[in-house]
Amino acid sequence: MATDWLGSIVSINCGDSLGVYQGRVSAVDQVSQTISLTRPFHNGVKCLVPEVTFRAGDITELKILEIPGPSDNGPYGDFQQTDLGISGVGFPGSSSQNGTGKLLKKPGSSAPQSIPRRTDMKNQDVATSPQQHQCSKSYMDRHMETLNQSKVFRRRHNSWSSSSRHPNQVTPKKSGVKNGPMKNKDDECFGDNIEEIPDTDFDFEGNLALFDKAAVFEEIETFERKSGTRSRGTPNERSSRYRHDENILESEPIVYRRITVPQASKEFCTDSGLVVPSVSYELHKKLLSVAEKHGLTLERRLEMTGVCASQMALSLLGGPNRLNPKNIHQRPTVALLCGPHVKGAQGISCGRHLSNHDVHVILFLPNFVKMLESITNELMLFGKTQGQQVSSVKDLPDTPVDLVINCLDCHENAFLRDQPWYKAVVDWANQNRAPVLSIDPPVSEAEQGIDAKWSLALGLPLPLGERAGRVYLCDIGIPQKVFQEVGINYHSPFGCKFVIPLHST
Repeated sequence: MATDWLGSIVSINCGDSLGVYQGRVSAVDQVSQTISLTRPFHNGVKCLVPEVTFRAGDITELKILEIPGPSDNGPYGDFQQTDLGISGVGFPGSSSQNGTGKLLKKPGSSAPQSIPRRTDMKNQDVATSPQQHQCSKSYMDRHMETLNQSKVFRRRHNSWSSSSRHPNQVTPKKSGVKNGPMKNKDDECFGDNIEEIPDTDFDFEGNLALFDKAAVFEEIETFERKSGTRSRGTPNERSSRYRHDENILESEPIVYRRITVPQASKEFCTDSGLVVPSVSYELHKKLLSVAEKHGLTLERRLEMTGVCASQMALSLLGGPNRLNPKNIHQRPTVALLCGPHVKGAQGISCGRHLSNHDVHVILFLPNFVKMLESITNELMLFGKTQGQQVSSVKDLPDTPVDLVINCLDCHENAFLRDQPWYKAVVDWANQNRAPVLSIDPPVSEAEQGIDAKWSLALGLPLPLGERAGRVYLCDIGIPQKVFQEVGINYHSPFGCKFVIPLHST
């Protein structure tokens, strides 16, 4: 009879769309072909409704998890194949050798058979086949997995709710069975009653309303004002305490235009925003002449220019990542192209410092009958290094070098560009395809033969064009009062550095 299965705990599989339901059978209607479950669970989660009714057409598979005895409502019984009288619904029967179950319908009477309990089967010698034992074990594993999922959900829900409770809310204590000093692991994991899961969701809005946000922030602001710490809500108030990086005295407004010249055709700016105006070649030449009268001789200026230019070249070559003891086999190669003038002497000074820093320097200087004294002195010092000096373009390397330093051009001797050696060197530099650093390039309307990627200006920049590349400025040690003598109001823009980049405004 259909009423004989009331109170049984079953598992109903309704396919992928509806999922799996578990619960206790509360009603079976053979006329309408429906079955009702009380206290149902949907995919391991307890449903919010107390009862769920299923039609026979929606049921894909039905498993009986527990059949209550005549006077016992104890633990789960063994899984059995039976019929509830609903047409089209089968139960897992005996499995085949590969472990797959079949849906069978028991013929004959629908009355329940006498099913032995688990405790009775332990006391009796019951002969079971390996296939039946494997099928029952797989059903039991599936059932226990479903129950474990529901218990884990309940534990997470309880921990979530307990962390969000109001301080005045009473938290019920859990009762557990202890086995000696430690709680039994099985009871700790599976001993909770799954019926304690609340039917209603956690009230987030109500719990959040218990927190008075405005009152808490007002309390924080009051504490900060009393303790003297920085206040976030009152930026105009001055705190009585200062951090280690705060100034006690009032700081003056920043002045970005600290250098003024009589006439500037172009302006640059530093990384910190200071404005650096350009000067004409005549004013720049006058500045160097006045500095030389006060003791900043040509030899000092050449040395300072060589140091600054070599520092910039070393950074362009890779700095400490390239120049370290582990990369001795990868020494950078620099081609230094110099002309027979003061600009060439500056390049020779730079090459000497680069060679002292373990850079392979190849110096090109054309042969002249008479050289400037500054060039002769610099060549004597360069000859004491490991650098190589050549006077013919044929002796320059055929392979690309790491950097080309251009000191061929001069502010005054423009006729050198018509010399055969000059044209040959320009062709070699353009074919080598190495990046070019130009030291103190001249300002000329004529097209320069070698396009520079970087240009290094001395003291104050000249109004260089776009072909000069990115402009850098180096400090050659001209005192501030020397600038004032030539009509320049000067304040050093270098800060802690001797070479700084300039940006066009």
